[in-house]
Amino acid sequence: MNPLNSWNTFLSRDVNRPIKRSGDIVFSFLALTLGSPLFIFIALLVKLSSSGPVFYIQRRVGRRYTRFGCIKFRTMRVDADDVLSNVLEKSPSLRKEFERDFKLRDDPRITPIGRFLRRSSLDELPQFINVLRGEMSVVGPRPIVDQELQRYGEFMDEVASVRPGLTGLWQVSGRNNLSYTERVKLDLRYSRESSFLLDLFIILRTFGVLLLPMDRGAF
Repeated sequence: MNPLNSWNTFLSRDVNRPIKRSGDIVFSFLALTLGSPLFIFIALLVKLSSSGPVFYIQRRVGRRYTRFGCIKFRTMRVDADDVLSNVLEKSPSLRKEFERDFKLRDDPRITPIGRFLRRSSLDELPQFINVLRGEMSVVGPRPIVDQELQRYGEFMDEVASVRPGLTGLWQVSGRNNLSYTERVKLDLRYSRESSFLLDLFIILRTFGVLLLPMDRGAF
């Protein structure tokens, strides 16, 4: 028997799933415990810089189409929905951008502190709670909202076969600088090729992306 084939079989998704879940629990527990001073500091910044709650919880699509509340530090104004409606009504170009990407590069809803948190990805730290609960994994496809399901078409069943991740191929490959079609391709690729080695590669790349002082496509 080829040792390489045996190793690849051991690291395959089906065999690796219990190991991955154990790693998710340990990793998220350590992150929440050791990172608690940073969590408290960010929470204070959010609370003191603008009115509203510290956390923002949004309904996302999880594994096997289960819905869950994805937790982030709040980065937008409390009247964000009204602001967005007014902006999209007045600007056809911004409406087109939002319909294409589900995001705005220069989003008027984002607070000054929120912009920093998004560019540094610190707003996503509370998602370790989602990982600990089993709703997400440390590595996986992007957790999407219901309105994005149609964008994945026939491929959504494959993408939904694994837990969405706090980080993934999208985050280390250009993030919001990528087209939506490219994002779907990366999520599909991960769902088909997920393994211990791919997860390790993504985690290492994530640290590199966070540390490098460059535009990582986060906004």
